[in-house]
Amino acid sequence: MSSEPSALAGSSSRRTSLLATLALLAMTACWGSTFFLIKDLLERVPTVDFLAVRFLLAGGVMLLVAPRAVARLAPDVRRRAVALGALYGLAQLLQTAGLAQTPASVSGFVTGLYVVATPLLAAVVLRARITPATWGAVLLATAGLGVLTLDGLSIGYGEALTLVAALLYAAHIVALGVWSRAGDALGMSILQLLVIAVICLVAALVSGEPGIVLPERGGDWLSLVYMALFAGAAALLAQTWAQAHLPPTRSAIIMSTEPVFAALFAVLLGGESLSPRMLGGGLLVLVAMLVVELVPRRHVEGEVTHLAV
Repeated sequence: MSSEPSALAGSSSRRTSLLATLALLAMTACWGSTFFLIKDLLERVPTVDFLAVRFLLAGGVMLLVAPRAVARLAPDVRRRAVALGALYGLAQLLQTAGLAQTPASVSGFVTGLYVVATPLLAAVVLRARITPATWGAVLLATAGLGVLTLDGLSIGYGEALTLVAALLYAAHIVALGVWSRAGDALGMSILQLLVIAVICLVAALVSGEPGIVLPERGGDWLSLVYMALFAGAAALLAQTWAQAHLPPTRSAIIMSTEPVFAALFAVLLGGESLSPRMLGGGLLVLVAMLVVELVPRRHVEGEVTHLAV
């Protein structure tokens, strides 16, 4: 008889884990769909202005929907949410600036390198052993990045910015996995969005351009609203809730499908064509992601805990 509650608890945990996985996949598909939209919009709206409006809209709408969610957070949780928002905001600035100078599909693949950086960072934070297979995945992903972005002996400016953004996303994933709680997901998401919006707004105001440039086309506003509410507010809420139930490495592995979605949408809807170089480099990055998924999980993912520091 005593085994029945344990079995029920295990079944409930598996269902929650499945829901968290599906939430991350939906969020990742949403993110992937924005690469070619952002690429098009940045031809008419400056990067920081676009980000400021996007996250102000996302944070403002969520604050209107749940005005007391932030107030219910404990002070230490608020501090963590502010730190998480700062990481994410800086990553957004760098990624979007890089996207303005590199094809959407390439940007998607380079951004996807956070799936390799995440277990390395998690291993440092959680003192888990880094396996030889993980080092192999890092080298493989680096080779893939070289095929995608190297021009002679140098890396393009846009790709370099995107790579730094990927490292910041990895830090955000690890920190979110350490700090998130399901009950705090809504409040933490709203506060993160507001911090991101403030960072982007300050960047826009000090960029040298007078005022904030707003989209003039109806289609641009539709894209912006979609990216604010679905790929912004809903996606960050899904990630914050899901990472309360999934370890950082596993979360990054699930989100590694983002470059696949980015390339798919860029080719199908963005007018880009697949080149042999893109296919080869992308394949190397994806193989690296698979290595990270299949080999080191028991060493890194299994030891992830939610810390209170």
